[in-house]
Amino acid sequence: MFQRIVTFFEQQSFGVSTYLANKFNMSTSKVRLFFIYSSFLAVGFPILFYILAAIVLDIRNYMKKVRLRVWDI
Repeated sequence: MFQRIVTFFEQQSFGVSTYLANKFNMSTSKVRLFFIYSSFLAVGFPILFYILAAIVLDIRNYMKKVRLRVWDI
């Protein structure tokens, strides 16, 4: 049951933790723990950063898809 919950949240996440972990060559769990602990210490600022990063990554992935479609024609 717990594994199903973890899998659901990993599939529904925006990929910010995975992207940052790959960029800094770290494990994804450490990045997630950093966001959790720092959000308690910084009163929610990392959550705002996470949401902004999710929007930027989503727009970036969308632009990559659109760019590929244009050149496929």
